[in-house]
Amino acid sequence: MKIVNYFKEVYDELAHKTSWPTMQELGNSVVVVSIASLVIALIVFLMDAIFNLGMDLVFPAM
Repeated sequence: MKIVNYFKEVYDELAHKTSWPTMQELGNSVVVVSIASLVIALIVFLMDAIFNLGMDLVFPAM
């Protein structure tokens, strides 16, 4: 009986108490997350390139 009660409470929570985003809000969130991910990837790429350049200067290839 506890399991049935648990699933009833879960359904009630998801159906009545949770606020779901609208399609507009969801679209805006996707754009923000995509841009932030690209910016962070670019920063990591630049840090790696600078580190690689510094290592090539300190330890030149033979």
